[in-house]
Amino acid sequence: MALTGRAALLAALGALPVGIWEPSWTGILAVNAPLALACACDAALAAPVRRLGLTRSGDTSARLGETADITLTVTNPSSRPLRAHLRDAWPPSSWEPGTEVAASRHRLTVPAGERRRLTTRLRPTRRGDRQADRVTIRSYGPLGLFSRQGSHRVPWTVRVLPPFTSRKHLPSKLARLRELDGRTSVLTRGEGTEFDSLREYVPGDDTRSIDWRATARQTTVAVRTWRPERDRHILLVLDTGRTSAGRVGDAPRLDASMDAALLLAALASRAGDRVDLLAYDRRVRALVQGRAAGDVLPSLVNAMATLEPELVETDARGLTATALRTAPRRSLIVLLTSLDAAPIEEGLLPVLPLLTQRHTVLVASVADPHIAHMAAARGNTEAVYEAAAAAQAQTERHRTAEQLQRHGVTVVDATPDELAPVLADAYLALKAAGRL
Repeated sequence: MALTGRAALLAALGALPVGIWEPSWTGILAVNAPLALACACDAALAAPVRRLGLTRSGDTSARLGETADITLTVTNPSSRPLRAHLRDAWPPSSWEPGTEVAASRHRLTVPAGERRRLTTRLRPTRRGDRQADRVTIRSYGPLGLFSRQGSHRVPWTVRVLPPFTSRKHLPSKLARLRELDGRTSVLTRGEGTEFDSLREYVPGDDTRSIDWRATARQTTVAVRTWRPERDRHILLVLDTGRTSAGRVGDAPRLDASMDAALLLAALASRAGDRVDLLAYDRRVRALVQGRAAGDVLPSLVNAMATLEPELVETDARGLTATALRTAPRRSLIVLLTSLDAAPIEEGLLPVLPLLTQRHTVLVASVADPHIAHMAAARGNTEAVYEAAAAAQAQTERHRTAEQLQRHGVTVVDATPDELAPVLADAYLALKAAGRL
């Protein structure tokens, strides 16, 4: 229970004439006694807070950058109307900075025996699970002089999913996939490596595709059609060690890697390939296996939602052993990690032959666009030193990439905005070449 600002204001206004005309205890009592009686009556008429019933409903998930609406139903079982201010508390990252007060506070009036619904709109700024904190209600009497206050625990969890901003590239990559499959409006030979079917020759077909044995058995010229490899296994491996925590722009490297992995998973599942996910640093952080094509993307998004970089050095031997157990048959292993020289040379290179002798390996890394900007800087001494440092960093990355390529690894090194489409193109190139 607490006095309101209105009661304090009335007490201050009453103290002025007392101080001027009757500065005595009698004058103070003459002013405050009626005010105290009014406050007592106001407190008795205020609806009790503890007896209120509160339930939640609404969204349980939202993509990062989008909104989630949570409905709070307040039931007033008492015989007195509820006039209240309500605060629906959530973690600070549930709103954009500066908008928490307006979004989490509500005014409501609930007549006796009725219920009202309030909507709290969240706009999370970080991935992961956001759990509701306490709902604090301050109930006022009809005069607004006294209030009752209490808190209720009303559990609710909203899972904030990765934004998947690279999905805008999916239509163009699917169009390229249809070209590889020979399913465009133009009668062209598919660029795949698996035999699909025989059909009648039409002018413009490549004469090298003519099947002379089939032609000899029928009266028309038959040509072979081809399609890209299907039903291949792709293992996406996210390195969640300390190098994934480095920020490139406004987000960690891990977020850019996840966005690229989602685009590749969406494309590969449409191409008829099976996609699994492994997130690892010193232990398994997430593992998604055996999902049907329609469930792959939701499962990956849900698994990635709670992933955070761990400030530990990635155990390359443990990662390799786990990847080999997860992919017992020949697969395309896509390792999304850093191209920093030390982790690659001391960690990955010694165990890389274990992967390359059984699988096709593709390493994808997030490049910092600020390094390229620094390398092009000139004009003063400081800019020249920055350009020299950037050039040295670029040279080390190129040397590391060349070391991986000498082991038969395909390397993709691109900025966060370009990594997803470039990785998808590398996958399509491997598929067209029959290397999956």
